[in-house]
Amino acid sequence: MSPVRTYLDHNATSVLRPEAKAAMVETLEAGGNPSSVHAEGRGARRRVDLAREQVAMLVGARPEMVIFTSGGTEANNQALRGTGAERLIISATEHPAVVDGARGTGLPVDLIAVDGNGMVDLEALEALLQADDGQALISVMTANNETGVLQPVQEIVQLAGNYNALVHTDAVQAAGKITVSFPLLGVDMLTLSAHKLGGTQGVGALVVRDGLELSAMVLGGGQELRRRGGTENVPGIVGFGAAAAAAHSELSKAQSKISKLRDDLQAKLLENSPHIHIFSGGAERLPNTVCFAHPDMPADTLLIGFDLEGVAVSSGSACSSGKVAKSPVLTAMGADSALASGAIRVSLGWNSNVEDVEQFARAWNKIAARHKARKAA
Repeated sequence: MSPVRTYLDHNATSVLRPEAKAAMVETLEAGGNPSSVHAEGRGARRRVDLAREQVAMLVGARPEMVIFTSGGTEANNQALRGTGAERLIISATEHPAVVDGARGTGLPVDLIAVDGNGMVDLEALEALLQADDGQALISVMTANNETGVLQPVQEIVQLAGNYNALVHTDAVQAAGKITVSFPLLGVDMLTLSAHKLGGTQGVGALVVRDGLELSAMVLGGGQELRRRGGTENVPGIVGFGAAAAAAHSELSKAQSKISKLRDDLQAKLLENSPHIHIFSGGAERLPNTVCFAHPDMPADTLLIGFDLEGVAVSSGSACSSGKVAKSPVLTAMGADSALASGAIRVSLGWNSNVEDVEQFARAWNKIAARHKARKAA
């Protein structure tokens, strides 16, 4: 019998919610292309329309504002490319989907400096906005995927308004974990991803405000009101909607539960090893995320150690190749090089529980004890 494992890497991808799985299976069995006019096609269209309503409700938007995409990366790229902005301003701690996406546009790209907690420097942003180099699009994530730090998006929007700048926020990590309100944030565009909140991989959304002209990046059909061509991923979209609805219905209760679990996990870490560094510990963070480093324990050693003890976590700088590398996010925060290279991210999710925290603590205690024994030898 295989040992029970503890999954604490929800910021990489969360566990599929049963509501999403059930909705997807039903959709796969029903079939149908949403563009077809027969009964099966009309059924598929109704499922997509319902999912659009569910995803919109999660962020307080209207259904017609939602463009379904293949994921957060595509949504970010469409936001960066589609408005006709003449220059881009992004934070120094953005996800590669925004960093690489911005550089790939061929437009001038400026980086907003951040402080030691990873919070954007609003004065530095204003200095960039004051440069008269054409209309700017600002892209700053709602919550950082590595540290969980929350950015002052509303203040950024207010500042942008003084300079006729557009604002996009990547809310992939925040949605479903904290309240994310499209109208209250006041942004022009907002990115979501299904698999970060209990849907499946391969589907996301870009929420676009009324009146904003946005060109399509994927051409070849009239789908999504001609804003994204291609036959819709109906099962994925339906699962996204079901996951969004479930996350929305339990948000307040789940946020309180996960926050307590995160605080307990962090306390157990520091109880055993008080010299551990918690990144962005002095700022408001997502309730599910702890990013930490041990001064003389490299990330790859820790990752292997946790995995052998049955606990799935990730490097704070996990990349698409699965390698462990120094984190650009932590580097931008001015973190010590050794600490940045040893960062571990623990991220809880909708199905995390007390036993997960206990198993993490047992694993950490064993790893720390082995490390002390090696040093003493």
